[in-house]
Amino acid sequence: MAMVIQSLLDHLRTRLTREGAMTVADFMGEALTHPASGYYMHGDPFGAPSAAGGDFITAPEISQMFGELLGIWCVDTWMRLGKPDPCLLVELGPGRGTLMADALRATRLVPGFHDALKVQLVEISPALRERQRESLGAHRITWLDNVGQIPEAPLLLVANEFFDALPVRQFEQTREGWAERVVVLDDAGKLTFALAAPSPANRVLIPATLRDAAKGSLVEICPAALNIAAFLGHRLARQPGAALIIDYGPAASTPGPTLQALRRHKRHDVLEAPGTADLTAHVDFQSLAQGATAAGCTAHGPVTQGTFLKALGIEVRAAQLAESAPRAAAALTAARKRLTDPTEMGELFKVLALTPRDMPPPAGFESLSPPLSSHGEGG
Repeated sequence: MAMVIQSLLDHLRTRLTREGAMTVADFMGEALTHPASGYYMHGDPFGAPSAAGGDFITAPEISQMFGELLGIWCVDTWMRLGKPDPCLLVELGPGRGTLMADALRATRLVPGFHDALKVQLVEISPALRERQRESLGAHRITWLDNVGQIPEAPLLLVANEFFDALPVRQFEQTREGWAERVVVLDDAGKLTFALAAPSPANRVLIPATLRDAAKGSLVEICPAALNIAAFLGHRLARQPGAALIIDYGPAASTPGPTLQALRRHKRHDVLEAPGTADLTAHVDFQSLAQGATAAGCTAHGPVTQGTFLKALGIEVRAAQLAESAPRAAAALTAARKRLTDPTEMGELFKVLALTPRDMPPPAGFESLSPPLSSHGEGG
């Protein structure tokens, strides 16, 4: 690991010596996905809820109920779409493959569903692909490097804690206008943050509701997330399907720095030892929805994760599991609480669905006000 750290630091210092500065997004991209030394490229970052291993824990690793309910959501959506065959079941950033394994197990008895599926995982990490292969060995899986490789066919797409790891750019409102935050080398050769010169061109990159934020305000934007949202919106405007995005962040575009580094389940300095810690930022669900709907689809939500999972029946599922395994009842109650309680993951995490414009709201979104469409009307 020490060699990996030094290799990436040397690479970054060489690049900064040559270029002078790099955007925060460029730094995140190098730290997370550098082919030789990127964080996601050389290990398994996931840890069990009660274990010291790993750097963070995601919902599928907390309880099987999460993946099971998302699998049932996919079945329900597939039926609403008219049971297309073939149908792509795609997961972005599938981690260890736990969510997909639970989803497929929970839906194995649904007539015709598995026969229609072509399961595809968008994953760039060789190490995580191996873990996914272990988890899903009983299923035929195709791996893709990016969403642009998803073939043409009816689509069910799930992205759980995928968008938060996409690189963000940061901009600060100064007296002279919006200036981009960059990474540079200080006099001692250490990575540090600085501000580039303000530019009028930066203003158009800021969400419209935040462009006149007070001096000193910092806004994060995620070009990669907006590109994927537009891709999905265009895709769902012309082919049957649905996308389900689960992540953490505000429902409306909000100023403030959210970029953080996590190592061993604790906060870590963002610029220290790049390649050894996970880097994430809150997802701007409003911008995601607007980017997708501008491309022609309809957005439903976001709703909170707690509201969504309760609507799908997590309380009933927890009771069923507790009845069949009484000794696990306390653990099931704790897992359900962690996933749904407002003081834990239930409020911070949101769920957004994207569908074709003529499709009624999918499960978990029926009680909402009219959804956002490309015409600003109910879909």
